[in-house]
Amino acid sequence: MTDVRVRRAKTADLSASEVEVIRAILWAAFDDPAEPEEGFTEHDWDHGLGGIHVVAELDGRIAAHGSVVAREIHAGGRPLAAGYVESVATDPDLQRTGLGTAVMREIGAVIFEAYEVGFLGTGEHGFYGRLGWQTWRGPSFVRTPDGERATPEDDGYLMVLRTPTSPPLDLDARISCDWRPGDVW
Repeated sequence: MTDVRVRRAKTADLSASEVEVIRAILWAAFDDPAEPEEGFTEHDWDHGLGGIHVVAELDGRIAAHGSVVAREIHAGGRPLAAGYVESVATDPDLQRTGLGTAVMREIGAVIFEAYEVGFLGTGEHGFYGRLGWQTWRGPSFVRTPDGERATPEDDGYLMVLRTPTSPPLDLDARISCDWRPGDVW
């Protein structure tokens, strides 16, 4: 690779053309003709807005993206100020070139600067694990107006990044997130 630049931007600071490129990367990266219901959705897009976007540019063009949004996650009954990672993807033609790693290293820096802890949901534990993320082993729940509801489909899917301000965490404890449309985690 030649000229790679990683930068941060708030949602409001992204231009319309940048948003268009990021959206195209996300939909392309998550496109699986064998499982169309598993692709990227408008809800997924909405979940990544309102926080800090990290983009990796290759030769002046956006090639990878991830965002961090604020969420209150309860772990072992304790509310945590969490930086929740959303919308991580690299242009499919450029995957496995280090661009996703560059984005995630910067996302880790954002989390360390502003949050008690980081969380994300993924099926790619090996990728995130080498960057310091740990699998959350405890049962997962969502907090709804009617009380907590188990989300067993997310058990073993969640990962945590501890920061210098993280309280002691029991990775086997129950964990819950606030309800939102689409995928709650």
